[in-house]
Amino acid sequence: MKAMILAAGRGERMRPLTDTTPKPLLMAGDEPLIGWHLRRLKAAGITEIVINHAWLGAKIEQTLGNGAAYGINIAYSPEGETGLETAGGIATALDLLGDKPFLVINGDVLTDLDFQAACKRADDLGNDWAHLWLVANPPHNPNGDFGLSETGRVLAQPNGGNGGTFSGVGVYRPELFAETKKREPAKLAPLLRQAMQQNRVGGEWHTGLWLDVGTPERLAYADKLARAGRLA
Repeated sequence: MKAMILAAGRGERMRPLTDTTPKPLLMAGDEPLIGWHLRRLKAAGITEIVINHAWLGAKIEQTLGNGAAYGINIAYSPEGETGLETAGGIATALDLLGDKPFLVINGDVLTDLDFQAACKRADDLGNDWAHLWLVANPPHNPNGDFGLSETGRVLAQPNGGNGGTFSGVGVYRPELFAETKKREPAKLAPLLRQAMQQNRVGGEWHTGLWLDVGTPERLAYADKLARAGRLA
């Protein structure tokens, strides 16, 4: 299975740090944020990685190169400085991702989610177009994003089941993005909600480590976790 790491965000809430450094390259311990994903993907046997980028994207390519330092192969999907939103970015990268289900990870989260289990989910999607991992609602998103039924169906509204926050980790079929135009901005949530209305999205809870590194304060906490050995 191939994986895509979403690394095209501007990181407005991280400014001024992100004025000169793309958010995925901000450090947590001795590793850039994106590096923790690369190490965990390699450990799970996932070595074909696609990374999209926009703001200061050349720095990401310069730092990570072809992925050899991590024992992986990296292909890049540049989007220009403004980016294409999540669905637009994925649709634009489909030629690199191939025609089989693939894993997508937000580049600005840290998690110990089992990527080997994600591979198994990709092999067992059935009729689903997507499989999402949800987490308990953090303080910065108290109302949640989606609901999860007792039968493992993800519902379009948090009050439709046990409400949770989308972790930013999901497995997708390329068909989900068949109507999404390449090189044009498009958000992922409306696309997912449309698929949910057709009962084509499964999901499960992740109860382990998960941190949305969206502010300097959360970056400092990520650094603390890394230095305590919590991210290894």
